[in-house]
Amino acid sequence: MTMKKIIQIVLLVIVGGLIATAWDGFYILPEGQQAVITQFGAPVGRPITEAGLQFKTPFIQHVQFFEKRILIWDGDPNQIPTNDKTYIYLDTTARWRISDALRFLQAVGSQTRAQTLLDDIIDGTVRDLINKNTLIEIIRSSDWSPDYMASITKSSDALRGTEMINPPRVGRDKISEMVKEAASKVTPKYGIELVDVMFKRVNYIESVRKKVYDRMISERKRIAAEKRSLGEGRKAEILGKVERELREITSKAKREATEIRGKADAEATRIYAEAYTRHPDFYAFQRTLESYRNIISGNTTLILSSNSDVFHYLETLKDMPDNR
Repeated sequence: MTMKKIIQIVLLVIVGGLIATAWDGFYILPEGQQAVITQFGAPVGRPITEAGLQFKTPFIQHVQFFEKRILIWDGDPNQIPTNDKTYIYLDTTARWRISDALRFLQAVGSQTRAQTLLDDIIDGTVRDLINKNTLIEIIRSSDWSPDYMASITKSSDALRGTEMINPPRVGRDKISEMVKEAASKVTPKYGIELVDVMFKRVNYIESVRKKVYDRMISERKRIAAEKRSLGEGRKAEILGKVERELREITSKAKREATEIRGKADAEATRIYAEAYTRHPDFYAFQRTLESYRNIISGNTTLILSSNSDVFHYLETLKDMPDNR
């Protein structure tokens, strides 16, 4: 091998080393991520959050990337007893982000480890606050109106028997906010910021659910029976009022009819009396004819006294020239 070739090889090695050094000395930080430079395993400087082309010492320093965006923590449903001794399944979720990448690297190390850490912090805080609150506080929303809250309280009192003594004051949304506030006091030392905590689902455990449903059915039946009883009472009240008004109307109508008939009879009597006073003989004759109509029929035999009015008019008719 000639000296010229040796020099060429050395130059190629030097150029390759320079290219490799330059290549390893630069890196690109993507949008939505942040980086921490480590040297021999120890962090160097502050976290880098500006996206773009960045520089580091080649071969000696290494780059560890972390998410800068909001991440999701999704816990496993847990069986937790409430303050009124009701066991529920509670499914919780949270949003978080790495607020201090350097501290996060030193205290946690990776997102997988962070998820496990959040399991302990959030689950413990949730369990503590659920133990201190009754079931209705966890079920009700914080923005329920007072009227709706009162109706739910009444129903819950029928089911539990204690909520009327301690009416709901907080609500599910405020409890989740209290969980966030309590957990946020712990997470900053790990370089983690909690954005929010939410309850995805609240449900009874299987052993309690059937009993609760039975109590709910019994309560609804009681309310239905109460409504029917009130309806029957109202019906009886309405029918009684109708019957009373009907009797009053009928009595008034009969009284008015009696008064009208009395006035008519009095007027007729007055007219008859006036007419009979003017022609008493005609009146006596008419009354006699009416009695004839009532007492004489086709096969009637009369035995009359010679002093009776009937005999007198019959005798008069016999002596009339036109009598046949």
